This record gives sequence, structure tokens and C-alpha cells, in this order.
Amino acid sequence: MLRFLAYRILSAIPVLFVMTIITFVIIHSTPGDYADYVASMLRSEGHASNEVAQAAAVQFRIDHGLNDPLIIQYFRWIWDILHGDFGTSYFFNSPISEVIAQRLPRSLALVITVHVLGTIIGVTFGIIAATRQYSWVDNLFSFIGFLGISTPKFLFALVLIYILAFKIGVQELGSFYSTYWSYQPMSFGKFWNLILHVWPIILVGVLNGISYNMRMMRGNLLDTLNAQYVETARAKGLSNTMAVLKHAVPNALHPLAAYQSAVMRYLIEGEIETSVIFGIPTIGVAIVLSMSIGDVLVTATLMLMLGILQIVGSILSDLLLAWLDPRVRLGT
Repeated sequence: MLRFLAYRILSAIPVLFVMTIITFVIIHSTPGDYADYVASMLRSEGHASNEVAQAAAVQFRIDHGLNDPLIIQYFRWIWDILHGDFGTSYFFNSPISEVIAQRLPRSLALVITVHVLGTIIGVTFGIIAATRQYSWVDNLFSFIGFLGISTPKFLFALVLIYILAFKIGVQELGSFYSTYWSYQPMSFGKFWNLILHVWPIILVGVLNGISYNMRMMRGNLLDTLNAQYVETARAKGLSNTMAVLKHAVPNALHPLAAYQSAVMRYLIEGEIETSVIFGIPTIGVAIVLSMSIGDVLVTATLMLMLGILQIVGSILSDLLLAWLDPRVRLGT
């Protein structure tokens, strides 16, 4: 297993290198940069003339090396990262490492919570639906699954915001804590206040996760319930429940384990989508904001972090699949 893990980590290094190049090129291919944002702010808020604003933009590009060739900017960025310096955010006016430290743990906490709940509930519902095929339970779960998969997350989030804000009168939707608890040390009261603020965001993500995992688990389990090894287990006197849980379910989990390699990307995309709509300070809002104003180093670094998370998710998926099926780690 250790050799298998070492091989996967080494094979991920060139993928990460290529990903940084593609990310950096795509970000720089968009028109405009942060100097243009500086010029627009000087014109709109500082009431500067167009000549003064353009001169300030030119000087900003010179001071921050934005006029250098793209390949020089790229290797300077990589060199600084290898030395532990992610650069400084122009917009947030703070080191990028601080932006990551403030926002990435929140995003990871939301993503992991959504993933764990969606997987556990979805797999459980899938097992129940498959073992009660065509019953009212199966029809109900199938309806929930089709609803969760077909409804866009942003639409569900907008409907939820409308109900909470305009029908129920819920306040402070765009924050993790209420004003009082924001400045208090962590306690049960603060944790409960956090749950009261983030449950709509978790609900949006969990519904989609439950739907996908349930549909996949139901289909996989139906394929294995009538397999010969399950029938043999029943013929040897094993109860139907034990035959399903001990023999059919582990084999039905293989496609779900393989799916974990891509789930991180979908979770991060969903986090960005819902975070922007709800307006909470996570990594998704920082990415969208930095891209809109040309804060290139922030965008590139955050995308790099997300890419690393995707690679980690892929490695964990391979380890899970190797744990479920020894043939994977043996290469057979």
C-alpha cells in the first residue's frame, strides 16, 4: 500500500506542474489587470482625470512587474511559492497566505461536511431503495433524487434565500456568525450560532450529494443483488440482510469509490456557486472577486490550492478503491 501511495504522489507532481502553467496562462489571457482597476477607482472615487489615472496605472505595472513577459512572471511566482512566499494581494492589502488561512479552512469545513452527509445519507437511501425496488419508498427516493440532480444549485439557493429573507424574516444570511458571537471565543453557544447560519448552504450542497449518491448506489446494488455470490451466500443460510450488507454492498461501492476522484472538483464548484449567492467569506468569493478586478496572484494561488485539493482527493479515492479491492494495489 505504501508503494502504491508513493507512486500516486510522484505521478501527481507533473500533473500539478502542468496545471499551474495552464492556470497562469488562462488567468493572464483575460483582458485587463489590477492596474486598470486602480485607474478606474481613481477616476470614480478620486475624481482624477483620465491622464492622471492612466499614468498611475502605468506606474503600478512598472512597480509590480506586470509589464514583464508572461514566462518571467510565471517563474517568479513559482520561485516565490517554493520559498514560502505566495505574494501580496493588491485588493485585500494583505499577504495571500493570510487570505488563504482565513478562507480555505471555512471552505474545507463546508465541503467536507456536505460530502460526508451527502455520502452517508445518499448511500443509505440507495440501499433502502434498491432492496425495496418499485415500492412507494423507492418511488419517493427516486423523486427526491431526480429533484436534487435536475435542480441547479444556484436556483435552489435563490429560492431558499427568498423564503428565509422575505417570508420568514431571517437576518444575517451572509455571515458565519451573528454580530455578538463573532467576537466571542469558541463555545457551544458559538458553535450552535454557526450551525444556525450555515445550514442553508449545507442544505443546498447536501441535496445534490444525496441525490447523486443515492441514484448511483441504487443502480449498482441492483446489479449485484442477483449475482451468483450473493445467491450462494443466501443458499448457505445467511440472512438476506447480511448477504446484502456483507457481500452485495461492498462490491456496489466500487464505482462510488472511483467517483471520489472527481467529487472534490464538483464540491468546490458548488461551494463557489453557493458562497457567491449567499455572500459568505469563503474561498469561492475570493476567487470570483480577485478575477473580476484582475488580482492575478490571488486568483492563481487560490486555483493552485484547489488543484492540490483535487489531486489529494484523487489519491484518497485510489487508496479507498485499493482498500476495497486488493486487485487494484496489486496491479491485476
